[in-house]
Amino acid sequence: LHFLFSGAKMIKNIISKSLGFIGYTIQYGCIAHCAFEYIGELVVCSGPSMEPTIQNHDVVFSERLSCHLYCIEKGDIVIAKNPSDPKMNICKRVIGLEGDKVCTSSSSDIFKTHTYVPKGHIWLEGDNIKNSTDSRSYGPVPYALIRGRVCFKVWPFHNAGTFGKSPNERVPRNV
Repeated sequence: LHFLFSGAKMIKNIISKSLGFIGYTIQYGCIAHCAFEYIGELVVCSGPSMEPTIQNHDVVFSERLSCHLYCIEKGDIVIAKNPSDPKMNICKRVIGLEGDKVCTSSSSDIFKTHTYVPKGHIWLEGDNIKNSTDSRSYGPVPYALIRGRVCFKVWPFHNAGTFGKSPNERVPRNV
């Protein structure tokens, strides 16, 4: 009888500790989810479209508060859902906000073409304009597709820090 009571107590102890562990796991999972969804996240960038600013496999920190508070400005680098493939994210620079007139042709074109960014949209381009699929291909991007604003580069450590202006002067000045 003592053996059965001891075994039942041991099973109760194991179940209690397991449930406690599951409870803590759920709590920390919820905290992590909220942090990544509403505060920010680390993003590994791939592809040549943002070179030389962001190289292939650089790690950046993308904060989420700016897009929730509608504080995205021209010149910012953002992470957004790809309008052509929503399963993928893109990393591009904001060239124009709603109502802005943007140049849609390349710098080598003799005749320049322009368009206006419609309400609720932004115009995104990669810094590597010769090797970037961006708004020049798929048009203005709905503001709702923005996932976050890139604040600084985390990796590689020797290049860590904030970002400067666009290296190709595609961001129009505020008038």
